[in-house]
Amino acid sequence: MLKTMLTIAGQTIACFLLLLLSTAARSQGVTGRLLSPDNKIEINFQTGQLDKKLSSSQLFYTVSFKGKQLFKPSILSLDIKGAQPLGSDVRITNSKISAADETYQLVVGKASKVRNQYNALQLELQENTAPGRKLVIEARAYNDAVAFRYIVPQQEAQAAYQLINENTEFHFSKDATTYAQVLPHYQSMYESEYLRLPVSAFSNQGGVKSSVLIGLPMLAEVPGVAWTAIAESDLQGYSSMYLTNPSGGWSGHTMLSRLSPRLDSSGIAVKGTGSIHSAWRIIMIGDEPGRIIESNAVMNLSSPSAIDNTGWIKSGKAAWDWWSGSLGADGKPAFTTANMKYYVDFAARSGLAYMLVDAGWSDRDITKMNGKVDIPELVKYAAAKNVKVWIWLYAPSVAKQAEEAFALYEKWGVAGVKIDFVERDDQEGIEFYYTTAKKAAEHHLMIDFHGCTKPFGLERTYPNVMNYEAVLGMEQSKGGTRDNPDNHVMLPFTRMLTGPMDFTPGGFDNVTKEQFVARSDSPMVMGTRAHHLALYVVYQAPFEMVSDYPAAYTNQPDFEFIKKVPASWDEIKVLQGVPGEYISIARRKGNDWYIGSITNWNARTLSIPLSFLASGNYTAKIYSDAADAITNPKHTSITRLSVNNKTLLQAKLVPGGGYAVRITKTK
Repeated sequence: MLKTMLTIAGQTIACFLLLLLSTAARSQGVTGRLLSPDNKIEINFQTGQLDKKLSSSQLFYTVSFKGKQLFKPSILSLDIKGAQPLGSDVRITNSKISAADETYQLVVGKASKVRNQYNALQLELQENTAPGRKLVIEARAYNDAVAFRYIVPQQEAQAAYQLINENTEFHFSKDATTYAQVLPHYQSMYESEYLRLPVSAFSNQGGVKSSVLIGLPMLAEVPGVAWTAIAESDLQGYSSMYLTNPSGGWSGHTMLSRLSPRLDSSGIAVKGTGSIHSAWRIIMIGDEPGRIIESNAVMNLSSPSAIDNTGWIKSGKAAWDWWSGSLGADGKPAFTTANMKYYVDFAARSGLAYMLVDAGWSDRDITKMNGKVDIPELVKYAAAKNVKVWIWLYAPSVAKQAEEAFALYEKWGVAGVKIDFVERDDQEGIEFYYTTAKKAAEHHLMIDFHGCTKPFGLERTYPNVMNYEAVLGMEQSKGGTRDNPDNHVMLPFTRMLTGPMDFTPGGFDNVTKEQFVARSDSPMVMGTRAHHLALYVVYQAPFEMVSDYPAAYTNQPDFEFIKKVPASWDEIKVLQGVPGEYISIARRKGNDWYIGSITNWNARTLSIPLSFLASGNYTAKIYSDAADAITNPKHTSITRLSVNNKTLLQAKLVPGGGYAVRITKTK
């Protein structure tokens, strides 16, 4: 009875506080203030004149964290063809505040259960001059992020629209240090390095306004204030956002949105009729960069699952022929049915759920085999060994033949498809992701997108989307030195912030920087064996490659770690880390915990607390750099240690080194 009374009292107080907030917002008339549930983050929407070039009723927002300004006044407007920017001369007519606190399940993800707790604001605005168009800003404040999106309701003054661009500013309160991926154009595959540069570095282009495109997500440190990352979610019907610094001057600390333009219409990004719903603009915030890695903001702001029965969607690791050059048991390349069976046999022996057949089994007509590999025969062979088969597809062919092809693959018994060379994220490109995911789900096919845009929450709406590439991954080792430990320790803090990442780990020809030689068949990889084991914990990938050829793992005792490590998780804890330097991540699956720690080319010793463990005694099986790993990076020390939640592990990492741990309850 007492518990019931306390619950009712708590709900009454919460409702009263929300009423006060809502009343305050309406009474102020020109502001829209929203606080996170823990009151540490504030986003405030207002209208006013920011400089002489703008209207006295320009819509803008500010963000603060723990009382310190994170983003200065930043303008908001939509540039619609044939009209003045919507948001440049508006007044706030109404505001409504609400709250939500729910928990939902993810089929696969960085966590199996996700709490979605936020305070919300709906801000209604109207133009001060004819035609008096209406605009709505929806905003949410979480304990680790704020987010907002534009909604232009269906109205007579805006029956049809051609959106040229979205003028969303991110005006940092000081010259922040960014970790930014500079891309060559709007049709890339997001496979560039992340550069550590101040915001101002992107503005000074010899007096010419910057045309540099920065892809999302973009991490930044605002010294003395917070770590933050800009991302987006729920893009259906819209176009992807990029960032650029428009100032053209040395003091410019502002990033401005740029929407990927449609390929079929010069200068137009989004077009349609009725209402406009933009994607969510997300600003993730934390005291440390690790808190941003843990954030589920992108998932929380995505639409719930559109698939009722998800029982057929299973995470797992896969044997893969392409990375090694399709090397067979004799060490020679062969793209044949017999050789693919060799990879299936390896998957079965190793307890891997899948085998991926890469490019070459068909030509551009993806409903026909070209005689090299018999997919139905391979699927049948694999099924007898409890292994399922994925196949590679060319994205333009999928766009033309998805309905016929997916029905055929379901008949064959194929488990999933790797769709490559999408290379676009304009409005029609984004629609390709949604329609393809939907059609694949109708035929019980999982998807791994390659040559694609970064994740944007689609995998919550369509959980059969298991992975995305959009990363400078291990495939680069076949051609040069771009994939290396410096790159490895940057990715968790940047690309991985928005979702799963098909980096394709598992290279076992581990060499030093001096020993490395790029080669297409049987590639080398830089970094120690323990480093490459740890990647299976550090990186999130529900459909994860075991990339080397089967013989590379023969009689290698540390391969046991790869065999045991899960591909999806129940919980994540980022224990420590600095972007581009080092990181330690702990992940839980059921009752077992796994730890992955990696460093760049600097040796270091990390103290790793196990305070995240429940009470009781555990056994840690530790794969660490051997004493001579600095010159023999394939050498791993494997030890067992009794631990509990008071244990402090000491991980000694050589240059390019790593530390991988499996922790199980002591029987």
